[in-house]
Amino acid sequence: MDLRAQFEALKATLARYDYRYYVLDDPEVPDATYDRLMGELRALETAHPHCITPDSPTQRVSGTPLKHFDAVSHRVPMLSLENAFLDADVEAFDRRVRERLETEELIDYHCEPKLDGLAISLTYVEGHLVVGATRGDGVTGEDVTSNLRTMKSVPLRLQGTVPALVEVRGEVFMSDAGFARMNREALAKGEKIFVNPRNAAAGSLRQLDPSITATRPLDAFFYGVGAVEGGTLPATHGEFVALLRAWGLRTCPETRVARGAAGLLAYYRDIGARRATLGYQIDGVVYKVDAFQSQRELGFVARAPRWAIAHKFPAEEEITQVRAIEWQVGRTGALTPVARLEPVFVGGVTVSNATLHNIDELTRKDVRVGDTVVIRRAGDVIPEVVRVIPERRPVGAVEAALPLACPVCGSAIQRVHGESVARCTGGYVCLAQRKEAIKHFAARRAMDVEGLGDKVVDQLVEAGLVESPADLYRLTVEQLAGLARMGEKSATKIAAALEKSRRTTLPRFLFALGIPNVGEATALALAEHFGDLSPLRMATLEQIQAVPDVGPVVAASIRGFLDDSRQASVVDQLIALGLVWEVQTVSRSDDLPFAGKTFVCTGTLPTLGRADAEALIRKFGGKVTGSVSKKTDYILAGADAGSKLAKAVELGVAVIGEDQLKAMVSAS
Repeated sequence: MDLRAQFEALKATLARYDYRYYVLDDPEVPDATYDRLMGELRALETAHPHCITPDSPTQRVSGTPLKHFDAVSHRVPMLSLENAFLDADVEAFDRRVRERLETEELIDYHCEPKLDGLAISLTYVEGHLVVGATRGDGVTGEDVTSNLRTMKSVPLRLQGTVPALVEVRGEVFMSDAGFARMNREALAKGEKIFVNPRNAAAGSLRQLDPSITATRPLDAFFYGVGAVEGGTLPATHGEFVALLRAWGLRTCPETRVARGAAGLLAYYRDIGARRATLGYQIDGVVYKVDAFQSQRELGFVARAPRWAIAHKFPAEEEITQVRAIEWQVGRTGALTPVARLEPVFVGGVTVSNATLHNIDELTRKDVRVGDTVVIRRAGDVIPEVVRVIPERRPVGAVEAALPLACPVCGSAIQRVHGESVARCTGGYVCLAQRKEAIKHFAARRAMDVEGLGDKVVDQLVEAGLVESPADLYRLTVEQLAGLARMGEKSATKIAAALEKSRRTTLPRFLFALGIPNVGEATALALAEHFGDLSPLRMATLEQIQAVPDVGPVVAASIRGFLDDSRQASVVDQLIALGLVWEVQTVSRSDDLPFAGKTFVCTGTLPTLGRADAEALIRKFGGKVTGSVSKKTDYILAGADAGSKLAKAVELGVAVIGEDQLKAMVSAS
């Protein structure tokens, strides 16, 4: 093989490996094989520099930092889209399309998620990348070719038969896992962190030094076309997206064709339900008339096409003002700063309160009374303050400080060195802790006392009828019926539910006690290990730590709780009042399909409740934990999954849905 042929063969092989890895997510060879071939190519280019070509994979990071970006005029303008926010807006869009096409037949639309990134245009001549530009104002963008060349999901040369000139459009973005990893690394180095993935992607792509861009976890999906010369397009947009994939360009796997307004709305709701599991940020979906001929007939209005529309999700971030900062006391005494806000509509609801998590977060974000802040609410996640807008800070904005005494009961505040959480030391003396402890005890996944909701518990505690969980079993129907908005029928039902809850399981009872750091999975592990409560109460710290997945911190929490005279008294009273339990033994058979496998559950599943899914996993030999690690085998993810899913993706943990879980059980 001559020298030129050797070069071309190596470049073609590496390009194929890149395509399989970065576009298809289906690696063809191990990393070591790829690295070895790349090393061979670099060695050849060092020995024969005259053979280096711009499309060589070694040239992705090259050149010196730019002083500024040159302007690029788009051959075909990169237009904006009109927005739809309501179902009625989508139905009106579909009606207008059919009226202009003079048809009563249902229209086929190509649907895709609306990525929250930075729009780009790539121009290929004879299959080679020559120019990459940002959208800019739609007519003129910035030349970011050098930076785009550093991205592995941007091919330097297209595959197959390609027009003499083709301009493809897409979006540069940063995955949730990549964003989290980049910010963690920045924090470790003491560098500034980014606010959100979109800002991170835009800032990374617009670096004047391409070598910096190369270190950022950027990705891209391609979905559109601009100028085409010396070639023809297929008949539909869906076919064109398939052609993009054939050329080696990465496309979103969530695209599909839907028919009519009903099909569009079904797609919108499906993507909305799975939004948190996608692994990247989107702010809506885009509908495009599928047939290119129909697109040409529909044409444009002003700077937007008549044949496409963006259906936006409710805003997840908004700007508002901090009226006050107050401190809430939780079940374990933890003090949480809460921002009282000027009410604002965000994430589909009106928000007037947002969490600031803890004193360290409050200090880091430097939130003060009077500040204008950005708040975020995604799905059912508790609204949080993302950041302050410093240029809008009023003169005399008041800093918030950790109180010296509990704002509810006046007890001393304790903050253990090295911990970010400060706690009230009042225990059941503290009205707030007492209420939250009773609510936790009666919750569905604990003692499951039906009808004993938050408002009823608040009244019982405030009336002095309940000072600890044991007092619940001393309540009479008459006492319950005397509460506000409580009739005798409802009171009788609660009394019956309390009576029913006297017979429970040891895992439920241990979880209901509210031992710090003991969730359902740890409660189950303790029950299985000790078999009954008495051996656990007599166990040493070392014996407790011998329980699977119970480390020194959790063991100390358990031992400290059991040694507390107030807590011990409550446990003794509950036993004296007739609470009994059965230990649930989980089969350890190696024949079960999930034997030896560790699961983490997150998000809302379509039909199974969280407790039902976890019970199913345990029934078939699996183990359920509350946090994701390298030891996790599967993460069962539903709608509105959050940071656990992002961490699982980052660690390469297998992500499954409810259907896959059921299929795994059925196959056993």
